[in-house]
Amino acid sequence: MKDLAPTIYRQRLIIEGYPKHAISDQDIKTYLSQLSRVTGMKDLIEPVTHRSDIYGWAGWIHWETSGAHFYAWESPLLFFSVDIYTCKPFDPNVAVAFTKQYFASDVIEFKEFE
Repeated sequence: MKDLAPTIYRQRLIIEGYPKHAISDQDIKTYLSQLSRVTGMKDLIEPVTHRSDIYGWAGWIHWETSGAHFYAWESPLLFFSVDIYTCKPFDPNVAVAFTKQYFASDVIEFKEFE
């Protein structure tokens, strides 16, 4: 893929895993707020969440330097996916370790995009 904006720094990270328990609205809000601190991002709003009766919870937080989306499934299995997109560098290993610990995940996968 051609970099259409080489003068603008962008960092993307996807983290997915299996949580120990179903993830609630408050779990998502607390996670996203703490993820802000872990990655050194400045919140512009409190985390926002919404529940789909078909697919489950989703959440988002807006940072001064972009944001993060969170998705949680209860069916067909307990599963979560986090998409982090920023215009400010952060340590992906710190974000992954925090996510694994927060959700007590035995199985976690991640991929960084440049």
